[in-house]
Amino acid sequence: MKKLLILCPLLAANFFSMDAKVTPGSMITDNMVLQQNGKARLYGSADPNKTVTITPSWNNTPYTTKSDSKGKWQIAIDTPAGGYTPYSITISDGTPVTLNNILIGEVWLASGQSNMEMPLKGFSGCCVEGGYDEVASARERANKIRFYTVPLKQSYEPLETIDAVWTVPGPDTAAEYSAVGWNFAKRLNDVLDVPVGIVRCAYGGARVESWTPREILETYPDESLNPSDIEKMTHYVRPLLMYNAMFNPAKEYTYKGIIWYQGCSNVGAHENYATRLANMVEHWRKELGEGDIPFYTVEIAPYDYDSPEQDGKSPLLREAQWKATEIIPNSGIICTNDLVKPYERFNIHPADKATPGKRLAELALNKTYGNTVFPIECPRYKGHRIADGAVRIAVESKSDGICRNYDIEGFEVAGADRVFHPADSVTLDWRTNEFIVSSKDVPAPVAARYGWGDFKPGNVHAGNYLPLVPFRTDNWE
Repeated sequence: MKKLLILCPLLAANFFSMDAKVTPGSMITDNMVLQQNGKARLYGSADPNKTVTITPSWNNTPYTTKSDSKGKWQIAIDTPAGGYTPYSITISDGTPVTLNNILIGEVWLASGQSNMEMPLKGFSGCCVEGGYDEVASARERANKIRFYTVPLKQSYEPLETIDAVWTVPGPDTAAEYSAVGWNFAKRLNDVLDVPVGIVRCAYGGARVESWTPREILETYPDESLNPSDIEKMTHYVRPLLMYNAMFNPAKEYTYKGIIWYQGCSNVGAHENYATRLANMVEHWRKELGEGDIPFYTVEIAPYDYDSPEQDGKSPLLREAQWKATEIIPNSGIICTNDLVKPYERFNIHPADKATPGKRLAELALNKTYGNTVFPIECPRYKGHRIADGAVRIAVESKSDGICRNYDIEGFEVAGADRVFHPADSVTLDWRTNEFIVSSKDVPAPVAARYGWGDFKPGNVHAGNYLPLVPFRTDNWE
């Protein structure tokens, strides 16, 4: 969590005349993507009580609204089916402002902490595998993908504007794009064949409480909202401030769904994580005003936590992440247990960002867009029994069975002493779909685990290389 607080400078908004009275909102710029086949919100400011007319070029139909006593205006306009034709929108209160190169397609909010923030160029000392290959070829997606990056910022009061503009992919822009978001957008675009807009709203190291509003945080007894207490905290774990500065001004835009990669900074606080994430999602959806839009999250990757508060606790946080998707409507989660290399034990930012992006996209393609050809069900622990000095573990696999039956890694077994030893024999009984797990060091096993640790990658996969989800047969702490 090495990222420092960055207050990005104001970006020049050259898409409207400096003497224009009507001003589009900070996310309403040239090059944006608007959500297809529905009503997309446009908003901004003008003189108070002024009539504002919005005319999109795809239907040349004028939409009229009126600014309020403070000069704010908002209106939802009808959008057509997505496509690669660039459009324009003229906004006028008597002096017209025209926005150009607008695409219609699918818009997703990408949020969380550093593994969602991490750009294609990587972080210092943390590379993105193939990142610069994507940067070099990014121009090929110039009329297919667009990005809006919310700058890293914090505020004690809710903000209403963002210092950013929508950008077009190319070597001069794509290096800063979220690597997970980019790969998510590419896969969606390949399958849906419509433009994809990504709004990256992520802050390295943020806790779920960082993205939660004051009225909810006030109900958490362990969270102080006193500025003097907050200022003593490491910047990236502060509560409330990212919600105010980054989510609040992005909530007026219209989204299809949310992708979320976060949890590392909540390791050690697994008892309340599922409930607090569910509370956050419920509030976000209410603020976004689009109902229970999809919420797809990423299991935190293997990493060797070494602080006393977090050491050995990350499997419990992963368990809480899966529980969260059971209580959050219209949600899903992808597993990342298999997506690290041995040398990344002490790297909290794994280099493979393409696979998480693609798995998130396939989750969306299957559950949101109905492309059920893509498997999304990871193998899951179903039950176990003890027989003949081994633990026989039943696994449910809805995605084309199990694709590995030799040289299986990741299992451990323990006896009554509760000391776990690596399994030295793991076979798959095809007749019962059970793994038979044993260790010569545990003659009388009573429990087994798979991938259960801060850094214990396994190698069991099902269809489309979806990994077996880490699990434990016991409930020992």
